[in-house]
Amino acid sequence: MAARAVQQGVKQVKPILSTDRTEAKRRVLNLYKAWYRQIPAIMKQFDVPVSVAQGREKLKEEFLRNRHVNDVRVIDMLVIKGQMELVETTEVWKQRTHIMKYFKDTEEPRPTDFMSKFYDGHE
Repeated sequence: MAARAVQQGVKQVKPILSTDRTEAKRRVLNLYKAWYRQIPAIMKQFDVPVSVAQGREKLKEEFLRNRHVNDVRVIDMLVIKGQMELVETTEVWKQRTHIMKYFKDTEEPRPTDFMSKFYDGHE
C-alpha cells in the first residue's frame, strides 16, 4: 500500500523545450552566441556610453548569475525570457534607459537602523 502511494506521488513533468540537460545547455549557448553577436549593434543603435568589451563582460556576468540553475524546465524558461529580451532589444522596442539598467552599479542596501536612516535622509 505504501509503495503504491509513493508511485502516485511521483509524476513525470512535461518538458517545455528541452528533453535533457545537454539540449538545454545547447540552447543556452546558442542564446549566449546570439547576444554576443548583437552587442556591437545594440551599443551603436542605442548610443550607449559603454564599450563593446564592457557590454560583453556584462553579458557574461548576466549568464553566470544563473549558472546554479539545474532544473531543465527552469533553464528553458530563462532561455525563453532571454530570447524575448533579445528580440525586444534588436527590434528597438526598448529605450536607452532599459539598456542602461543593466549597467547600473550594484545598489547599496537600504539602512535599517534609525541613525543610518537619519544620516541617509530616509524616513
